[in-house]
Amino acid sequence: MSYDVIGIGNAMVDVISHGEDTFLDLMGIEKGIMQLIEKDRAEVLYGAMTDRVEAPGGSVANTLAGIGGLGLSTAFIGKVKDDALGQFYARGMADAGTAFPNPPSADAAAPTSRSMIFVSPDGERSMNTYLGAGADLDAGDVPTDLFAGGKVLFLEGYLFDKDAGKEAFRAATQLMHAAGGLSGISLSDPFCCERHRDDFQALVADEMDFVIGNADEWMTLYQTDTVEAAMDIAQKVCETVVCTRSGDPVLLRRGEERAVVPVERVVPVDATGAGDQFAAGFLFGFAQGMPLETCGKMGVMAATEVIGHIGPRPKANMRAMFQQAGLIA
Repeated sequence: MSYDVIGIGNAMVDVISHGEDTFLDLMGIEKGIMQLIEKDRAEVLYGAMTDRVEAPGGSVANTLAGIGGLGLSTAFIGKVKDDALGQFYARGMADAGTAFPNPPSADAAAPTSRSMIFVSPDGERSMNTYLGAGADLDAGDVPTDLFAGGKVLFLEGYLFDKDAGKEAFRAATQLMHAAGGLSGISLSDPFCCERHRDDFQALVADEMDFVIGNADEWMTLYQTDTVEAAMDIAQKVCETVVCTRSGDPVLLRRGEERAVVPVERVVPVDATGAGDQFAAGFLFGFAQGMPLETCGKMGVMAATEVIGHIGPRPKANMRAMFQQAGLIA
């Protein structure tokens, strides 16, 4: 079988709970960002959650779930340990219709990755991530036979925290290009861009066909004062660049093609997954060669839907919504 979109990322069980600002202060959680934590800290935070909801997650995995719900075929390359959470993750991906070719590993040194996500009353999410087994993905975990006929590869910047992840990215990118497809990355987080600036810049320049990031990520990556300046630098070496800007219009460029897509400002119920589902809507169109403006509009619609409820994946029928909006037949 060939896949429209293949993703690589940290196979992460999302554990979502409400958290007042006073609770975040008490627990020493910095609001609104992703913090890396160790196993002991993960256990403390897990125990402090009062209304846990668990789901297979990880940034790119959430994106693939959105794309699969729109009707394209998807596969996710990720690593989980053969423990309770790892088995839950593998079942959940398969049940959601995304192929998960890597079986849970009894040899994984660390437990399955998990992210404790505390959602504040204003919808902002504070992520506390234990990287676990998912961050140990390496080139040997990339199935070479998965890429035949593939169209798009989407990589997760978070996985750049270890050299083995970088090697897996390069191996997969080479396989996708050999299959005639396109490869791209989500910048994921300003701190990722800060930690791995040189490697990120080299990857964008040498191997990426498209890059998606938000304003902070773009400006951090290229150390510029404006998004436009960062995108100018990136587009000299990468054909397609996309910048989301919270409530401000999304900026999209592909060669000489330009699009500016407005965003309706709303108070989010839960901002978790907004970037992931923007990528889902965008890549749904991108994988089918649709106009850049259409891709951006679908990304914005998917992001708007997901911030209207708890959880990082759509609950509405996004394909029907795209049809109603006249974006697809």
